[in-house]
Amino acid sequence: MPYAKRIIPCLDVDKNVVVKGVKFENLRVVGDPVELAARYEEEGADELVILDVTASIEDRKTFIETVRAVCSTVTIPVTVGGGIKSLEDASRLFNAGADKVSINTGAVLRPELITEISREYGRQATVVAIDAKRCGSSWEVRIKAGKVPTGLDAIKWAREAVERGAGELLVTSIDADGTKEGYDIELYRRLKNFVRVPVIASGGAGKIEHFLEVLRVADAALAASLFHFRIVSIPELKRYLSERGIPVRLV
Repeated sequence: MPYAKRIIPCLDVDKNVVVKGVKFENLRVVGDPVELAARYEEEGADELVILDVTASIEDRKTFIETVRAVCSTVTIPVTVGGGIKSLEDASRLFNAGADKVSINTGAVLRPELITEISREYGRQATVVAIDAKRCGSSWEVRIKAGKVPTGLDAIKWAREAVERGAGELLVTSIDADGTKEGYDIELYRRLKNFVRVPVIASGGAGKIEHFLEVLRVADAALAASLFHFRIVSIPELKRYLSERGIPVRLV
């Protein structure tokens, strides 16, 4: 039997509230992270991702408390990311209840971090997030909330991340993020040709058909606005996918 494809709501957290923007800009407040997390578990989400989108020093303590509150509220796996620069940063999040950590800028600036976390907590708990911006026929890795170009080819970086110990990749198309015009299918198809770990697709979900398209390629689909604003419900989405041959966990 094929592995079930996962539906993963994303909570972008800034100063203890959930926010959402378009192409990583113009953030607006959506709601309370604990309330949203509880709602998504009840609706049948397979996992949650919580990201500290500003990762500022003065908000670090607040974010840890948010992680602790969410993780104590739900039983589904929770992946946490944002501002992780060291094994100690990751340990604080695991101690707060995270099942996995997602590293992005910290991994690009010091790739050894991937191996350190993987050795300490296991490959299954080590997620490397990649923010990719299309450049002609390829994609460039961006860091610092998508604002800083690196010159790194996203496909090559994904392969290196897996070689260093990443057990999963969370890949966001910056061009598609928040547009509701669909996932960058070509990006995920290309990735799946080069890596042998699960790939979570992120950025661009605007209607139920977009999930069907991307889950024919990727292992999981992450979305925010669509779920936050109740444009599509998770039970409705899973029924739709199941009826069209996509294996999902039904509630």
